[in-house]
Amino acid sequence: MNTSTSVPETTSGAPSRRFTWRVVDIVVASVIGVACSVIFLIWNVGYELPGDLIGALLPGLGGLMAGPWLIAGVIGGLVIRKPGAALYTELLAAVISALVGNQWGPLTIVSGLVQGLGAELIFALFLYASFRLPVALLAGAAAGLGGGINDRINWYPGADALFTTVYIASTTVSGLVIAGLGGWAIVRGLAATGALNRFAAGRAAGKRV
Repeated sequence: MNTSTSVPETTSGAPSRRFTWRVVDIVVASVIGVACSVIFLIWNVGYELPGDLIGALLPGLGGLMAGPWLIAGVIGGLVIRKPGAALYTELLAAVISALVGNQWGPLTIVSGLVQGLGAELIFALFLYASFRLPVALLAGAAAGLGGGINDRINWYPGADALFTTVYIASTTVSGLVIAGLGGWAIVRGLAATGALNRFAAGRAAGKRV
């Protein structure tokens, strides 16, 4: 038996081992990315009506619809808890969305990259050692901030200051609430079922019970 695969993720004094991806990490991160791509594909169509209604109230407010596209990175980071997890899951979901086909084409991948990096930077800032609700909220907000700036550059190059401010603030808030709080709640719910017992997220939930 290869003993390297049986060492707990949280082994103290061995950060390099704790940060090393296992086969199960790759598989589960990929499953998360694929599952979230389904959310992306549904929301690619579902956002249009509520987005138009909200956007009519105030230019840029449609950014509140961004949250579901930001959730993959937060969930991936909270479950895998290793460098690159947030970026990988968000980017994978975006790639699948682009390959299946949507109205934004290859730029969907750019969005996934930027949004994933936003969440990834927050987990890195906390040295991949804290995965509590405040960190999840910040990761979602950072993904939304990055996504909002990217959208402003690629899709609204002529937008005025009011639209820019409202839109980026809206994507950030949407990321905080839907991706941050929502992603944290989803991971906690999965952990409670025992589905994440092979991960630190599952073991932490067990200790709280």
